Amino acid sequence: MVNSPTILSVLIVEDETNLGDTLCDYLESKGYNCKLATSFEEAKNLFSNIDFNPNVILMDINLPDGNGLDLARKFREERKDFVLLFLSALNDPDTKLEGLELGAEDYITKPFDLRELNLRLNRILENKIRFEDQDQEITIGKLKIWFTRYEVKDGHDQIIQLSQKECAILELLYFNKNTVVSRDDIIEKIWGENSFPSNRTVDNYIVKLRKWIETAEDSTIKISTVRGIGYKLEF
Repeated sequence: MVNSPTILSVLIVEDETNLGDTLCDYLESKGYNCKLATSFEEAKNLFSNIDFNPNVILMDINLPDGNGLDLARKFREERKDFVLLFLSALNDPDTKLEGLELGAEDYITKPFDLRELNLRLNRILENKIRFEDQDQEITIGKLKIWFTRYEVKDGHDQIIQLSQKECAILELLYFNKNTVVSRDDIIEKIWGENSFPSNRTVDNYIVKLRKWIETAEDSTIKISTVRGIGYKLEF
């Protein structure tokens, strides 16, 4: 498990009890504190339990009394400070995109290898800790960035919350400003070598970041597309 001063709590929302128990046992062997919810309502109760307060949520989509996407949306409205991963048998690109747009750090399709899940989770948590170490306000014209808080301020002084992946892509572009970052580099560094998001998924994240940049009303700040290669943050 990633080094941390406290034990991280994981809420597993999975209606297949055997798989849920297996996930609990495996992650607890890696040092996490896990609780299993097998329904929409049980997950809501555990999420609201102040004695548990999960840092990580592993979310199935097809639940007996509701939809995991709706549940994740409700959780995000209440809190922004947890890591969200979807674990689902649904391999539909639109469903994946909806999950990522809700702020999920990853979408893993079943069946999956427990070791791969642990590696992906560790990578996400390591990135989160790295962002927390970068406790600084970054200013670009009228725009501001706080990687620590997963937040940006737009040109109208409105605070916007970013997902972990949006923040990671922005960081990658920022620290390589005025240099082309290839699609392959974005996918490898943000999703990992064994993940294969579509070009559409990457494009959607760029579209969101561009909308934020455009609020600055400053034509010298932009994310340029370099056809056939990737993207470049210019300012």
